[in-house]
Amino acid sequence: MTDNQREWARQRDELVRVLTGLGYPAELGYEAAKMLGSPKSISRMTSYLIHTAPDVTDPKSMEMIADEIISIRSDADRWRERKDSLKANRKYNEILNNGFDTSDED
Repeated sequence: MTDNQREWARQRDELVRVLTGLGYPAELGYEAAKMLGSPKSISRMTSYLIHTAPDVTDPKSMEMIADEIISIRSDADRWRERKDSLKANRKYNEILNNGFDTSDED
């Protein structure tokens, strides 16, 4: 198991612990962790639950949690897309400045 996998599992377990402590089923935590995808996103969701969810007592709280999961995932996806775009732009500028490498190294 890699360090990233261990961190993901640790963050997932913490999310499950917080959710079950709030009265939600553990399965919600496992599914949320899968949807969120990264330890950082899972940690962000856990922080949301610790700081916001205890104040939520209306029947829509499950929906609010689902909305936050979607919001965090969307932010992470936008960040990844931006990183990919910046990488592609750097490569494009490199080609513009240096041209294509057409040398044969045989």
